[in-house]
Amino acid sequence: MTAKLGIGVISFAHGHANLYCDRLATYDDVRLVAAWDDDAARGATTAAKYGMRYSPHLEKLLDNPDVQAVIVTCETNRHATMVLAAAAAGKHILCQKPMALTLDDCDRMAAAVKVAGVKFMMAYQMRHDPSNQKIKELIDSGAVGRISLVRRRHCIPVLFNDAFVNGPTRWHLDPAQNMGMFMDDASHATDFLHWLLGKPVSVVAEIDNTVTAVAPDDTGVAIYRFAGGAMAVLVNSSVTLAGENTTEVYGDQGVIIQNHDDLVSTNVALPPHPIALKRYTRGESQWHDLGVPIPASHAERIAAVPRAFVDCVQQDLAPPTTAADGRVSVEMVLGAYQSARAGRRIHFPLAE
Repeated sequence: MTAKLGIGVISFAHGHANLYCDRLATYDDVRLVAAWDDDAARGATTAAKYGMRYSPHLEKLLDNPDVQAVIVTCETNRHATMVLAAAAAGKHILCQKPMALTLDDCDRMAAAVKVAGVKFMMAYQMRHDPSNQKIKELIDSGAVGRISLVRRRHCIPVLFNDAFVNGPTRWHLDPAQNMGMFMDDASHATDFLHWLLGKPVSVVAEIDNTVTAVAPDDTGVAIYRFAGGAMAVLVNSSVTLAGENTTEVYGDQGVIIQNHDDLVSTNVALPPHPIALKRYTRGESQWHDLGVPIPASHAERIAAVPRAFVDCVQQDLAPPTTAADGRVSVEMVLGAYQSARAGRRIHFPLAE
């Protein structure tokens, strides 16, 4: 019988912390032990919900021998501070996305976990979605041939949500704590594109407010080029009420179309006979439904992350999304912001 993994939570500032804890609480090989939060009311109330001990002192959580791993779900600009402290204490780390707001912070985090010899995993749920995993498998197997274009629409409606804009999650709107909504949410899609196509060589982008003014930006479109010639179009919006088609992959031997994958595809009822993933192959006369199930909700996708983290620690596996992957995702977003500000193509790697 595997010993239970003791887990601590470093801040409930990010809402995904609750989704992770909801799922972790159902695992036989996990024990939710302790939590820290600098918002005492939030920390004490949420910790009590999961049967965890709350402390307003971070060192008390990190010094606790019953905690072997932590989830870092504080504000984005504090990730580096918390990860460095957790690594120094010898704790394995699941870090909420994006990894950080600067490449320097990403590098400090990567160095710290390497020196400490602890597991570090980025919380990018797209890599754990069965539809996305099938897309990755098809591309890697050459099933659609040489890739010409990938288009990913990755969208949420949160800036139309008063509870998000004026509630405890409003820190997302602070440029010092989160940079912008493109940084916060498009980092999922940049990690996805990196996972599928490798590192890009350049980007051209537009990022701005289009219909709101409550955050530094509400919409962005970035076009990435890759060494093999492929292009990827990333469409990200925090003011999208509903949607359906989320990923398109065009190759010289076939096409993959994915539907119903992001939040705006699941916040309204699905149409009759929905198809998650279909493929067309050169020479055929019809699309083929690949039979991939559609998760019941977006929360279900997010909740797939903690199982991978626990397995990584308990079975001594390589993390599916590493510190190096987290850095690439941040660099892709920062490059897009640079392009939008400068009005020109930006090449990778970014100049320090």
